[in-house]
Amino acid sequence: MSDQNLIETPLLTERFEQAFEYTFHLHARQLRKGGSIPYISHLMSVAALVLEDGGDEDAAIAALLHDAIEDQGGTPIRTEIQKRFGDRVLQIVDACTESDQVPKPPWKLRKERSLVQLRQAPVEAQRVMIADKLHNLRSIWADWQRQGDRVWERFNASQSEILWFYGACIEAIRDRFDSPMVTELQTILRYFNE
Repeated sequence: MSDQNLIETPLLTERFEQAFEYTFHLHARQLRKGGSIPYISHLMSVAALVLEDGGDEDAAIAALLHDAIEDQGGTPIRTEIQKRFGDRVLQIVDACTESDQVPKPPWKLRKERSLVQLRQAPVEAQRVMIADKLHNLRSIWADWQRQGDRVWERFNASQSEILWFYGACIEAIRDRFDSPMVTELQTILRYFNE
């Protein structure tokens, strides 16, 4: 390995390793919607997108944990995240959490609240939120190419509602968050809307 590819101090520390292990255990039995893909693949992809977009270690940890409160236990998980990874990680995860209510509120209400959160979130949380949306839309696109319109059957909303939501996410951050991820979201959305 060439010396030009090495840095003196790692950008990711044992905290990231601990977050990855914690995330693995939290989501070990969870699958991606409509398939047999381990859910952690989504969390790893979101963390990778965040890092590739310039996010720091806290943002990458939050990316790994962005669905933990919502999917794995609400307040007790929120408390554990704060204890293990600190206030900044928790703030980002909280900004990404659509709801910790059981049962979850209706789809449209959750998405409208999510759009408000996206508009008001600090940039580091917006980065995680957009990485999440991008990976989800990439996955829908890939599945749509394999399965056609059957892909929409797995959701609690119609195709037009889902595509509306992704378009509204782009509008919510268009003037506040500049990232190639936004451009890619727009590109995929255009394919669906053609």
